[in-house]
Amino acid sequence: MELRHLRYFLFVAEERHFGRAAVRLGISQPPLSQQIRMLEQELGARLFDRTSRRVQLTEAGRLFLPEARATLEQSERAAEIARRAHRGEAGRLGLAFTVSGPFVPQVARALYSFRHSHPDVELVLRELSRDEQIEAVRTQEVDIGIVRDFERPILPEGMVCRCLLTEDLVLTLRSDHALARRTADPDVADLAQEPLVLYGAPNGAGFNEHFFALCAEAGFVPQIAHEAQSLATLLGLVAAGFGPTIIARSMARLHVDTLVNRPFATPVTSSLWLIHNRVLSAVGDAFRQTILEADAPNPAYHLAADRVR
Repeated sequence: MELRHLRYFLFVAEERHFGRAAVRLGISQPPLSQQIRMLEQELGARLFDRTSRRVQLTEAGRLFLPEARATLEQSERAAEIARRAHRGEAGRLGLAFTVSGPFVPQVARALYSFRHSHPDVELVLRELSRDEQIEAVRTQEVDIGIVRDFERPILPEGMVCRCLLTEDLVLTLRSDHALARRTADPDVADLAQEPLVLYGAPNGAGFNEHFFALCAEAGFVPQIAHEAQSLATLLGLVAAGFGPTIIARSMARLHVDTLVNRPFATPVTSSLWLIHNRVLSAVGDAFRQTILEADAPNPAYHLAADRVR
């Protein structure tokens, strides 16, 4: 059964006149009558009683009418869903981000804007470490990842990355700590004798290695008092006096009464990177455009095919 046959039937049923229905359809009357007969033959039921003066629905036609109308409406809905999915206006978006991602204004604005401009897109959000995000994007478990790294992340072939922003890191410590009360901003070397609270693996992947390298340049090996697996634990342990920690400036928006954030005298920075497969879904591309329009400073795309993990 063809949809056009249902449409022809519907027009005749509404007009109760083959001539007027043919005019609405933009065809001549004989082909319309022929198509209706073909539909009746396929159904094995007469849909109209025809006389020289009037066209009336039969009992079969009367019962068939709402089903035919519903079928056509459903086909239109299906077609519209397909068109919207092609435009990136409907579907599912898997998005992964580092723990600091939602605190970055550019990311927060993009999420807010996308949710309001694409209400029919199902957003599936996951908080993952850098290496977990790379694997999830590679296997297409998520469409887009937002990772933090000090350098361009090393990605498998077929994946691309783009730097969203670079921001300073800050030292977070109790307000009664000596480094918090000191006038001069701290430097990495000031942490030589300090027990520190850092992210443990896998959340510390990338950051810990870089920080340890900075400590080595300053001539010491850092003392790790405790490794935390979540942001809440990290800040809670610092507030409890286990030692200072280092976080991105965007995360310093979190207010804890007993904690203060001090910038480093010699700035220490990290970057937030957008990663995805080179071939991106329409929904994924729509979000990519949204986050880049939310205030992206770096227009250069970096293909990662030359750097295979």
